[in-house]
Amino acid sequence: MAADAISAIAEGVNEIVDRIVVLTKINVRYTIRVPAGAPRDKIDRALASHVSKCPTARSIKDSVEIAWSAEIVEDRCAEE
Repeated sequence: MAADAISAIAEGVNEIVDRIVVLTKINVRYTIRVPAGAPRDKIDRALASHVSKCPTARSIKDSVEIAWSAEIVEDRCAEE
C-alpha cells in the first residue's frame, strides 16, 4: 500500500462541563485507497479492530466518545 493511501480528517467537539471547556467527542473520516480487487473482507476486519488497537483511542476511550467512518476507494491506476 502506498504511503499516501490513507488519509484522515478528524474533528473534535468541545463542550462546557462545570464551566470548563472539555473535549467530549472526536469524529474521524478516513479515505483509504486500495488496489482494484483488494480483498474487502481483510479491509473490513482491519477497520473493525483499529480503534481497539489504537494507543490514543485506548488512552481516552473512557472520557472521549470516538466515532469514525471510512470511504474505501478502489485505485484503478494501481492495476497498470
